[in-house]
Amino acid sequence: MQAPITQTKSTEREALNEGQAPDGWSAKRLTHADRDARWTKKHGKSFYGYKLHANADARYKLIRRVKVTAANVDDGQTLKDMLDSSNTCNRLLADRGYDAQANRDLLEAGQIKDGIARRAKPGQERRQRLDARNKAINRIRARGEHVFAGLEQLGGKCVRALTLARNELAILIKCAAYNAKRLVWLVGNDPLEWAR
Repeated sequence: MQAPITQTKSTEREALNEGQAPDGWSAKRLTHADRDARWTKKHGKSFYGYKLHANADARYKLIRRVKVTAANVDDGQTLKDMLDSSNTCNRLLADRGYDAQANRDLLEAGQIKDGIARRAKPGQERRQRLDARNKAINRIRARGEHVFAGLEQLGGKCVRALTLARNELAILIKCAAYNAKRLVWLVGNDPLEWAR
């Protein structure tokens, strides 16, 4: 989720990232700077803001859990917060960002089947088996990506507030609106399937 960018020098940004006020900044200017948003790169492009991590149901495309973090937080660090013990499915599907041994150990401890797409190891050329595994996972996981497209239709990928707490609230409201819209569609279009 892209956040409003405040013009700062690198030394000022470092001070803000550490939770301190940069030299010469008034209290008013400090209130207009987002101290929680961070920079990240995705596909060679730089983004400033926050990242939405969601646990979505592949069958009904409903959002089960949400976590909002600064954009620079690694996806793999949030998996333990995204697991839902009430979920009856015993398989987790995730993209390559979650590929870490700690996450595989977490799934094994919870007796959940590993459906995390794998990254090629550094220096290793892609192998047919690895690509075939990832393709099989991504075919099902793509249904979960429809959730993010639905959220984008409800207002885009931009956030307008200046703190993590405020942006998290706005994103949670957007997720609730998405789930309500999806539920209306499910009940109206496939009542027999939904009743099962």
